Amino acid sequence: MVLGRVRAVFLDLDNTLIDTAEASRRAMLEVSKLLMSKYQYEESEACIISEKVQVRFSQECYRKSKLSITDLRISHWEKAIQETRGNEPIRELAKECYLLWKSTRLQHMTLSEDIKSMLTELRKEVRLLLLTNGDTQTQREKIEACGCEPYFDAIVVGGEQEEEKPAPSIFYHCCDLLEVQPGDCVMVGDTLETDIQGGLNAGLKATVWINKNGIVPPKQSPVPHYVISSVLELHGILKKIDYLPTMSA
Repeated sequence: MVLGRVRAVFLDLDNTLIDTAEASRRAMLEVSKLLMSKYQYEESEACIISEKVQVRFSQECYRKSKLSITDLRISHWEKAIQETRGNEPIRELAKECYLLWKSTRLQHMTLSEDIKSMLTELRKEVRLLLLTNGDTQTQREKIEACGCEPYFDAIVVGGEQEEEKPAPSIFYHCCDLLEVQPGDCVMVGDTLETDIQGGLNAGLKATVWINKNGIVPPKQSPVPHYVISSVLELHGILKKIDYLPTMSA
């Protein structure tokens, strides 16, 4: 059986279209420089604070928090500084660290010219939808910073929906926005647990995993239909999906 033509492609944002990990790394370096140059922290202390904050980011449950995302993230810095220095919480310093981290991070969230060209060409053939998990304010700021909105027919942010990836409901919502069926769509992203599992849960035509570093996933991980090392390889994969029988790459 030959697959029907792909009508829509859903693309993840972070570490798929923009290098969020690198932007975050650069932002942490700037905060470390601030702590050492302005506040005379030792380099080891600045590193410990950065590591503690990153752990808190990875464990963040913004939906369950009663704080705004800004207050929540300032509290991450405040607790990390307090734990490292053993002082009373220093709210103003924590706020300064957070705002520097945030502004630096956003400055480095850009769409490359190659990706802009790819999206422009793809949109001539299929409908494009940006599908990203995360807090509304945080994700909308990233979208504005990288200027990606003109390249998409629709944008869906998980924090604005009842459920996020990998829940099928958010994928069905995306289908409704573009007036397509799940079997018409392809999900492209870098995270097996949300992007790929979500696409599988919703019964999309295919899922494409971006594995930049060539990692071998755990045996229990969701299995994507196709694997590429860069989103720039997407056009070739879409041709395979259109014209070849269902198969895994």
